[in-house]
Amino acid sequence: MIEPALSHPNNGADARSARATRGDLDLEERSSLRRIVGLSTELTDVTEVEYRQLRLERVVLVGVWTEGTAEQARSSMTELSRLAETAGSTVLDALMQRRPQPDPATFIGSGKVEELHQAVQAAGADTVICDGELSPGQLRQLEDKLKVKVIDRTALILDIFAQHARSRDGKAQVELAQLSYLLPRLRGWGESLSRQVGGRAAGGVGIGGRGPGETKIELDRRRIRMRMSKLRREIAGMSQVRDTQRGSRRRNEIPSVAIVGYTNAGKSSLLNALTGAGVLVEDALFATLDPTTRRTSTSDGRTFTLTDTVGFVRHLPHQLVEAFRSTLEETAEADLLVHVVDGSDALPEDQIKAVRQVLVEIGEERHGKMPRELLVVNKTDSASDLQLARLRHLLPDAIFVSAHRGDGISRLQARIAELLPRPEVDVELLLPYVEGSLVARVHAEGEVLAEEHTADGTRLHARVGAELATAVLPFAVVGAPDADGSA
Repeated sequence: MIEPALSHPNNGADARSARATRGDLDLEERSSLRRIVGLSTELTDVTEVEYRQLRLERVVLVGVWTEGTAEQARSSMTELSRLAETAGSTVLDALMQRRPQPDPATFIGSGKVEELHQAVQAAGADTVICDGELSPGQLRQLEDKLKVKVIDRTALILDIFAQHARSRDGKAQVELAQLSYLLPRLRGWGESLSRQVGGRAAGGVGIGGRGPGETKIELDRRRIRMRMSKLRREIAGMSQVRDTQRGSRRRNEIPSVAIVGYTNAGKSSLLNALTGAGVLVEDALFATLDPTTRRTSTSDGRTFTLTDTVGFVRHLPHQLVEAFRSTLEETAEADLLVHVVDGSDALPEDQIKAVRQVLVEIGEERHGKMPRELLVVNKTDSASDLQLARLRHLLPDAIFVSAHRGDGISRLQARIAELLPRPEVDVELLLPYVEGSLVARVHAEGEVLAEEHTADGTRLHARVGAELATAVLPFAVVGAPDADGSA
């Protein structure tokens, strides 16, 4: 049966302060607007396409426990509740059924739909959210029997993404994912989408012109496919821009680090703690959709980029993975992945498994392998000592930090510096003082081992990339070690 479920220091400081202010304003803007009941302009006479506006004010959750432990099933329902609240709804009740697999007709079985209907009526809900992706048939059956709007987990996540997307490429990727989800679920409304035209209705062409023509729903599907094709072309163009930017960083031998992890694990907070980026930080799922890249440097002066990426979640809709693939490719191109784990979560190992599953999929398509991974357990200030002890045993190579309090950040910075790829060419240079730009470039792109100011110019012993080594070759000191270390 269904059971209840539960350059200048001041200039840098000013820039960081300005970025932090922008983050605060973003948070204020996002939380300032709320839906006002009674001011809807929803269509009442739907004749063109099915009008499926998500209204998630009062919801009842329902899930099917098919595998795993009871704790894992309860955790999945708890996450669904947080997703619903992030989308702007109030969760009234949650129900879960134990069965070998979801019912192909009604998800929970026809005998249990009536029990769910009674629970919905008793709670006064107007929406049911299912913890899984419903087929078009399951969606139609449940809506017909429950007489309320039915949303599945995929539609819920898509709605959250649509609310939070801000950049042009982010909005295009979300729209493509939404259309991919909607296309097989587009259905008629009564007889209005079953009208066919031909003969005189098609323009009075007379004999030879009569025929079934194109139904309204077929026309809508064709328009959706055309829109999807246009969005794919736009996203491909945006991807080329990102590839150009990555190519520029590679030419300049600038290592890249990507922050990945489960949604709400604290990736944006960690970026702020490491770089003072001042990006939006919010205790909500999928608060970050648009990647943010900041340039920073190690303690020994090596420059690298740090990118905050979109978070993952269990059963991430394949439409989103496909639409955001060009954005997620930033992880496959990185030199190092900083995998952030929520140390206060009840099942952090499940989060790690979900994130690695998506990363492997992206890596196999791009290169066949993923960059080196550094596990970082965040939110140690919110986790119990027993939980932290278990995680230290489970993840012996992880770095434990609190981005909120700043604990462990210096150790994390040192560990990132150790794992970053080092320039491969060892050079000994004597640069005239008029070549100050080259000196600055060696400092920015290479690793300076020794520096001395002489009467003839700046003498440097450094390790640099192959391209920079070619540029500074005319200033190499005779007898200096070559790339292989020989004299």
